[in-house]
Amino acid sequence: MAFVQFPCSSLTLRTTSRSVFTAAPISASSKFSVQSSANNKTTKTTNWVASFNSKSLSFLLSGALSLSLSLTGVGVSEAKVGVNKPELLPKEFTYVIDVAGFLSDGQERRLVQEIANIEKDTGFKLRLLAQNYPDTPGLAIKDYWQVDDRTIVFVADPTFGNILNFNVGATVDLDIPRSFWSRLAGKYGNIFYWKEKGEDASIEAAVMAISNCLREPVGPNNCSEVK
Repeated sequence: MAFVQFPCSSLTLRTTSRSVFTAAPISASSKFSVQSSANNKTTKTTNWVASFNSKSLSFLLSGALSLSLSLTGVGVSEAKVGVNKPELLPKEFTYVIDVAGFLSDGQERRLVQEIANIEKDTGFKLRLLAQNYPDTPGLAIKDYWQVDDRTIVFVADPTFGNILNFNVGATVDLDIPRSFWSRLAGKYGNIFYWKEKGEDASIEAAVMAISNCLREPVGPNNCSEVK
């Protein structure tokens, strides 16, 4: 399984340190580009956020899933200890865990239903964790959700700027272009979007975009647009 945070450093599949999910981070930096803007200040700020996120990748990973990875741009001594707090997990199984309180009860129910439909229709398992590091169940979600190669773990955490972070299973990676995740994060995860619309809006938009993508026939042009 490969963790994806966008924008992130130039890490590649199967060439960096393996995680507890037997996969490595996916790189998006070579494919992710900020759209040109007449507002030069916005462009510069966006570029700063991209740089900051690349250096902060290891912190979010250790907090969300306690993964082992290459600490590109971050000294090993700076890495935070992985979090494992099973007491933060819901007593009853659910596809959506919102420890940050970003979602209303109605939004959470709608997302649970949408995710259930995705799994029924496509066979892929989408799981959503909304958190504010270090308040996270961390590694405990691996067993709770029985994460495997067909699982997408979506960690919504605004700690380092871009709120959309993905841990993508190897089978998912075969069917979904990696560029999709970078476009998705660029459109709905950037700090300007969720600051204006709200964390909940970013999360809902991302889930619907993933749903649309997973339902497209696999081919050279699948998931070429973020809808």
